[in-house]
Amino acid sequence: VLAEDARNKLPKNWESRKRQAEWILSDEQQRKEAEKEGKDYDRMKLMEISCIDAHRIEKKKRNKNPDQGFSSYEAQTARQYERLIKSMPPADMVKYEQKKAELGEAFYGGPNAILHNVVKDTPEAIEKMVKDLEQQIDRRKKYSRRRTYNDDADVDFINERNSKFNKKLDRFYSEYTAEIKQNLERGTAL
Repeated sequence: VLAEDARNKLPKNWESRKRQAEWILSDEQQRKEAEKEGKDYDRMKLMEISCIDAHRIEKKKRNKNPDQGFSSYEAQTARQYERLIKSMPPADMVKYEQKKAELGEAFYGGPNAILHNVVKDTPEAIEKMVKDLEQQIDRRKKYSRRRTYNDDADVDFINERNSKFNKKLDRFYSEYTAEIKQNLERGTAL
């Protein structure tokens, strides 16, 4: 009874956590033994995996989509930040300290800092910004899809906004109003 009570008080995932901890310990032990023998543990481990398992693992890796698309504005901002950080060159600490000494308190841009006509952008920085903006425009062009206009389609709208409204109505009610529409076109409507 005491053993059962103690087992009930353990967390629900206790068994899986215990198995995982044992696997980690045995993995480390096998790695140490392989190092003593002078063998590559990762290679030894791959030799023990069957072809079917290796194929399944590879397929799972391939199916993972690194680009999750838009989920939230916060995630989008974080992704853009990471992308911009990757493209930045390493910081030149000499120039950084020189600029810091030159600007003094205005370097950190507090509420009373006036930077107008104090900081001049270099032509290289301006070129870099223009190049980055052009890349953003090119990327946006790839993702936007232009809808083709069908000249043969019936004109049942008076402007673009009305056209979109009519398409929305068609999506939801076309199956119910198809017969009425045909009667109107034939002139047999009551």
